[in-house]
Amino acid sequence: MKTDLFQVVKFRRTGESARSEDDTASGEHEVQIEGVRAGLEAVELDDGAAVPKEFANPTDDTFMVEDAVEAIGFGKFQWKLSVLTGLAWMADAMEMMILSILAPQLHCEWRLPSWQVALLTSVVFVGMMSSSTLWGNISDQYGRKTGLKISVLWTLYYGILSAFAPVYSWILVLRGLVGFGIGGVPQSVTLYAEFLPMKARAKCILLIEVFWAIGTVFEVVLAVFVMPSLGWRWLLILSAVPLLLFAVLCFWLPESARYDVLSGNQEKAIATLKRIATENGAPMPLGKLIISRQEDRGKMRDLFTPHFRWTTLLLWFIWFSNAFSYYGLVLLTTELFQAGDVCSISSRKKAVEAKCSLACEYLSEEDYMDLLWTTLSEFPGVLVTLWIIDRLGRKKTMALCFVVFSFCSLLLFICVGRNMLTLLLFIARAFISGGFQAAYVYTPEVYPTATRALGLGTCSGMARVGALITPFIAQVMLESSVYLTLAVYSGCCLLAALASCFLPIETKGRGLQESSHREWGQEMVGRGAHGTGVARSNSGSQE
Repeated sequence: MKTDLFQVVKFRRTGESARSEDDTASGEHEVQIEGVRAGLEAVELDDGAAVPKEFANPTDDTFMVEDAVEAIGFGKFQWKLSVLTGLAWMADAMEMMILSILAPQLHCEWRLPSWQVALLTSVVFVGMMSSSTLWGNISDQYGRKTGLKISVLWTLYYGILSAFAPVYSWILVLRGLVGFGIGGVPQSVTLYAEFLPMKARAKCILLIEVFWAIGTVFEVVLAVFVMPSLGWRWLLILSAVPLLLFAVLCFWLPESARYDVLSGNQEKAIATLKRIATENGAPMPLGKLIISRQEDRGKMRDLFTPHFRWTTLLLWFIWFSNAFSYYGLVLLTTELFQAGDVCSISSRKKAVEAKCSLACEYLSEEDYMDLLWTTLSEFPGVLVTLWIIDRLGRKKTMALCFVVFSFCSLLLFICVGRNMLTLLLFIARAFISGGFQAAYVYTPEVYPTATRALGLGTCSGMARVGALITPFIAQVMLESSVYLTLAVYSGCCLLAALASCFLPIETKGRGLQESSHREWGQEMVGRGAHGTGVARSNSGSQE
């Protein structure tokens, strides 16, 4: 009988923290299977490298969701999921961008004083702030898909309804309810991240920022054509189109297999993984799926355990600073463009004070074009962040983005012309949007599945606190002192850069942790570590 030599790759069995003593002593085992000689050969993979598709752990009898996601790899399913998540992101961006367009329009049309204009922007963020933690808790308790579907349908309904608001009080309430729904849209990142293999995770989450940039650009272009002829009501209705598309398509979305495992739904998790493997044309790992059931999911106290307390507090400030600076810059851009430059605002200060608070200026075509140019800056912002995030790591990337934004803010103290003003705003927005997206990469990676949605939700809630405050800085304080306004944004970002450096955990090259009952980093510390090819792990309860 002819004996052939086959190469067999052995992945670690979940629960092994090192090679067995027998393996270490012999170095290699040979297994005879009906005359076939199988050579058991170790294969080293680079840190974070995906498991080759032709191998599906034939020598293991158990596997975890992380093993399956890595073995199946990135394919057709993830491409579809990317587009769907991108639609949600695009809708979120359009609802945010519309604030800087709607505010000056209603200021003139309804003769609103400046504090009411600022309140119209802030009420959206009040809704987002009050709901972010709730949506995170719903997603951890009842599933990512459930929380996301409810929030999208809620936002769609009140977004369209707000276009028919007859008076200021109505639109104030309805936009607040829109904000309440938008607070759940970031959970799309939680669902998205849990289906991505380690090597592709950072790049894919960052590339979702492209959809955010498309959304902001599309909103400005839409405003250019719609506002002069149809008005702001039609702009609100047409801005809800991406949400409508997502609401229709989101029924295709599967529930996160990681969530199903944690909630004890083994069969549902296996069905989801088989569906992904089929769509990607990749093999499923052989053996039994390990269930790490955890009933007390989505508990706030888990964010303040000794392992996560410092991380949570620092992340809250980082997210606060990101939103405070990003949305502040968006609002500040329209104010600066209407004035011409920083010095024009400063020199017109007395004249503005002498005017009635109802005095207003509509956005001109030139204002819209400059707004479009600064919005386009988000595209190079994504590319820069994409290039550095896996080189410098998540923490240093966030710190660098904050420092560059702060530097550009300080340069605005100089009396620059319109072109230089546009360039500085372009660079500042590129880096602050990149820093924001780096935070979206880091946060789902650092928290375990049991509290991932809640962790992202609370961080998003803190971001909304920053966004809530920023209109009173970018619009109200600006009337008193443009230099003090710029100093506030610059100082906040410098502190955020320090906070990024002090984060205790770097998630570059790490797998996603499943249960909050384990110490961080035990799930997968890079597959196929050099030397032994074994990573530490706790298997949790097996059912």
